[in-house]
Amino acid sequence: MLYLLYSQTMKPRHSNIVYPEVRLRDVFSFMWKGVHGKTVSMPLTFLAIIAASVINIIIPLYYKKFFDVVSSSAERTALAPELVHIILVILALSGCQWVGWRVGATANVYFQGKTMAKLRQQAYDILSHHSYRFFTDNFAGSLVQRVGRYARAFEKLADRITWNFVPLLVYFIGVIVVTWTLLPRLSMLIFLWALFYIVVNFFFSRWQLKYNIKAAAADSHTTAVLADAITNQNNIDIFSRHADESRRFREVTMEQAKITIFNWNIAQVLEAIQAALIIIIEFAVFYFAIQYWESGAMTIGIFVLLQVYIVGLGNRLWEVGRIIRDMYQGYADAKEMVEIMMLPYEIKDVLGAVPLRVPFGEVMLDDVTFAFNKTREVIQNVTMTIKPSEKVALVGPSGAGKTTFVRLLLRFYDVTGGKITIDMQNIRHATLDSLRTNVSLVPQDPLLFHRTIMENIRYGKSEATDAEVIEAARLAHCAEFIESLPHGYDTYVGERGIKLSGGERQRVAIARAILKNAPILVLDEATSSLDSHSESLIQDALDVLMKGKTVIVIAHRLSTVRKMDRIIVLKDGAVLEEGTHAGLIKKKKSLYAKLWDLQAGGFLRDEEEI
Repeated sequence: MLYLLYSQTMKPRHSNIVYPEVRLRDVFSFMWKGVHGKTVSMPLTFLAIIAASVINIIIPLYYKKFFDVVSSSAERTALAPELVHIILVILALSGCQWVGWRVGATANVYFQGKTMAKLRQQAYDILSHHSYRFFTDNFAGSLVQRVGRYARAFEKLADRITWNFVPLLVYFIGVIVVTWTLLPRLSMLIFLWALFYIVVNFFFSRWQLKYNIKAAAADSHTTAVLADAITNQNNIDIFSRHADESRRFREVTMEQAKITIFNWNIAQVLEAIQAALIIIIEFAVFYFAIQYWESGAMTIGIFVLLQVYIVGLGNRLWEVGRIIRDMYQGYADAKEMVEIMMLPYEIKDVLGAVPLRVPFGEVMLDDVTFAFNKTREVIQNVTMTIKPSEKVALVGPSGAGKTTFVRLLLRFYDVTGGKITIDMQNIRHATLDSLRTNVSLVPQDPLLFHRTIMENIRYGKSEATDAEVIEAARLAHCAEFIESLPHGYDTYVGERGIKLSGGERQRVAIARAILKNAPILVLDEATSSLDSHSESLIQDALDVLMKGKTVIVIAHRLSTVRKMDRIIVLKDGAVLEEGTHAGLIKKKKSLYAKLWDLQAGGFLRDEEEI
C-alpha cells in the first residue's frame, strides 16, 4: 500500500541530459581520489579505533575472572587483593581505551574535514567545465545542492565505516574467537546468527536503495524549485502570483514528504525484524548456557562474559542495518554529483589542441551549419569572412541566428557542419582557454559576481593593478556612478549585480572588456540598457576600445550600426544580404531597408510586423 501511495504521487523527472549509470564502486572511486594522499590522519584514525575496539574485547575477560574469583569458595580476605588487582587492570585498560577513542576522534576531525574540502573542490572543478548547454538544462540551486550533498555523503559513509563498521568487525571477530576457546558450539551458534542478521540487513537495505535514490532526486527537485522561485521573486511580485507559487512549492514538498515517509516506514519494518532477532539470540544463548552450567562446563564468570558479549554484539549489530542503509543512502546522495562527474564534456579540448595565436584577427565561417536537433536548424550553410580590424554588424529579426553565431565563435556550442577559423586556425583544434582569452564579449544582459566593483572589473585581467582597473572604469564612464557610492570601488554589487541598474552593469561589463583588451571584440546589444546620455558617453569609449580590433556587433537598434564597415543581414539562419548602411538602404526590396523604416524608438520590431 505504501508503494502504491508513493508510485502514484511521484512524477518522473524530465531532462535533456542522458547521464551514465553510476554504481557504488564509482562513488567510492571518486571519493577515494579525495581521500588519497592524506598524511597520518587517516591511518592514525583507524589504528586508534582498532586498538580501542580490541581493548573492548579484552576487558570482559577480566570481568569473567572477577566473578569467577568472587564465586570461589576461598576466604574473602584472601581474595580481596586479587579482586583489587583485577579492577586496577580493568581501570588501566579502560584508560587506554579512552585514549584510543580520543586519538581516533581527533585524527578523524582532520581527516574528514580536509577530505570534504577536497571533495567539494573536486566536484566544482569538474562541474565548472561542463558546457553552456549543460547549465541551461539544470537549475543552479539543484547543482549547488548536489555539490554539498556529495561532500556530506562522504561524511556519512566515513562515519559509518570509522565508528560503526570497523569496531563491529573487530568486536565480532574477537567475540567469536574468545567464545570458541571456551564453548565452540555456542560460538558457532553466535556466528551463524550474526551472519543471518547481516544478510537480512544487506538484502533489505539493497532493496530499499531505489527508494533512497528517488528520495535524493526529490530533494534535489525541491531545492531547484525553491531556488527558481527565489531567483524570480521580482516576477512573482509583479504578477501577484504568490498563491500560485506557494501551491506549486507545496505540491513539490508534499511529493518529497511522501517518499520520505515511505522510506522511514521501511526503516521501521527493518528495525522490528532486528529487535526480534536480538530477542531470539539472547534466549538461545542463555538456554544453551544453562545446559552447559548444568553439566558443570560453565562458570559464573562465563555467564557474565556471555551476557556482556551478547549485549555488546547486539548493540553493534543493531547498527548493521543503519550502516548498510546509510552507506546506500550516502551512495544515493552522492550519485547525482558522480553522474555529473562521469558525464563526458560536450565541449572540450580535442586531442592535440594547441593555443590559439591571433596576430591579425581574421574570422572565417566556411559552410557553417548548426542545429540543436534534427528539426531545429539555426544556422544554415553560412560562409563569410570578417577581415582583420573590420567592424561588422549582424542584424536581423529575432531568431535569425545572431546570438547563436556568437556562441559558436566562443565554442559554447560546436558547429554541426563546416568550420570556423581565426587567422586560418580551426577553433576546434585550439584550446578553449586560448580561444576565449582572445575574444572579448560584452553581452546584452551582463552578469556580475557578488563581489566588489573592483573585483568585477579586474575579472577581465586578473593581474591588473588598481590604477589599470580605475582607468578602464573611467573609459567606460563607470567612474561617475562609482564615486557616488559610499564605498566606491569596494562596493559589493549583490547577486548577479542586482544592486546596480542595468546601465551601470553594462558599463562595468564594458570596463571589464576594455581591461581584457582582446584582439576580437563582440558586442551583443552592448548599449541596449543605457539611456541616451549614457549611450553617447559609452560610444566614445567603444570607439577607443574598437580601434585595431576585429569587432562583431549584434544589434536590434539599427542606429548603433550605421558606422560599421559592413552590415550582414541574417534571416532564418542564413545570410540574406550584406553591405554598408548607405548601400543597403538604397537597395530595392532590401530587408535591411524595411527594418530601418520600421524602427520604433530605435528598436527593431518583430519579423511578423514586416
